[in-house]
Amino acid sequence: MGEKTRHNLYQAFVGEAKAYFRLLAYAEKAEEEELPQIAVLFRAVAEAERIHATRNLHLLEEVVVKDSETNLQASFQREEKASGVFYPQFIREAEEEGDRRAAISFSQARDVEEGHAAIYKRALQHLLAETVQVYYVCQVCGYIAEGQAPERCPICGAPREQFRQVT
Repeated sequence: MGEKTRHNLYQAFVGEAKAYFRLLAYAEKAEEEELPQIAVLFRAVAEAERIHATRNLHLLEEVVVKDSETNLQASFQREEKASGVFYPQFIREAEEEGDRRAAISFSQARDVEEGHAAIYKRALQHLLAETVQVYYVCQVCGYIAEGQAPERCPICGAPREQFRQVT
């Protein structure tokens, strides 16, 4: 693959991934405004953008889906890098610029990423034991609880009502 094509595929992936999440946020807002037909439209277009992003990612060979054990191990390594390398730098730079809100957001994300790494490690054990785990995700900061939602999120303090079960 040529250098320009690789660059363009990456840029297309980033743009499509951003569009996917932006459209999901728009759909949530439309639901809040009691405009279900608009929410459905935004979710439909978001799904198309997800497909585009996934196709670009596969063409880039960034994601080579292998066996689940290998995928869990790779995901664990990515989470460790995010929490140990990227987010500490983001926090430091936000603090240097005096942006407290961004620093808090980055700090919470770092802490959540550390939790994700731990969950991936445990999932490898569940895979071998063939057990199924139930997960609850904090809708404020992304913290994942296993088994049941806590009374309050240990990262951001959100109440149990802010957790959504993932099935």
